[in-house]
Amino acid sequence: MQKKKSAEKLYLYLGALFITSLVVSNLIFQKFIFIDFFGIEIFGKKLFELSVGILPYPITFLVTDIISEIYGRKRANQIVIAGIFASLFSIIIISVADILPAIDYYKNPLENSPISNDTFNNVFSKSLIAVSSSMATYLIAQFVDIRIYHFWKKLTKGKMLWLRNNFSTFFSQILDTFTIIFLLCYFEVIAWDKFSVLFISGVLFKIIVALIDTPLLYFGVYLFRKKFNLKINEELKF
Repeated sequence: MQKKKSAEKLYLYLGALFITSLVVSNLIFQKFIFIDFFGIEIFGKKLFELSVGILPYPITFLVTDIISEIYGRKRANQIVIAGIFASLFSIIIISVADILPAIDYYKNPLENSPISNDTFNNVFSKSLIAVSSSMATYLIAQFVDIRIYHFWKKLTKGKMLWLRNNFSTFFSQILDTFTIIFLLCYFEVIAWDKFSVLFISGVLFKIIVALIDTPLLYFGVYLFRKKFNLKINEELKF
């Protein structure tokens, strides 16, 4: 009983980390940054030009890989579905907040809203498009990631953790990055001339992060196996 409570508690924390990373990445995506990577240029533009929304996104794949390894495919899929629900709910909240009028200083000089209707709309109205576009691609990418992960897990009989972690993440991130940038360009959230550099920068950044987080995955899996006395390829069942 104690083991089950402990496992459920840790699963809840992982789920919270996953959902927070997902929702936040959709809300902050409109700010772009540049990271000079040894002066390398792609299509005449230096890497990396990235949306800050990409920063928490790789965390979601690390979390689902840990859950897949320890809790199994079913539990990983449940977290993905919970993330979709959270994103949908965030769309509803943003939509309602966008519709409600801000306090007008000229109509009520004693009070005014620090953020005007136009400012709020300019920042968050595009988040609706981003979240909607991201939802479609994210759902596909995450389920593809989980499916590939468990394919390699079964094929290697639970060994070569680095292989399934990176193979599943590489493929799903390429699919996700291409689709989301295409949709954002199509809906004119970002300009088409940004497509190539954002796609290549996004894919390379995510691949580098996936390689970097491999030791974190090993460490996380090690801690879980030690805590719950799990053998290689053994999952928690309750």
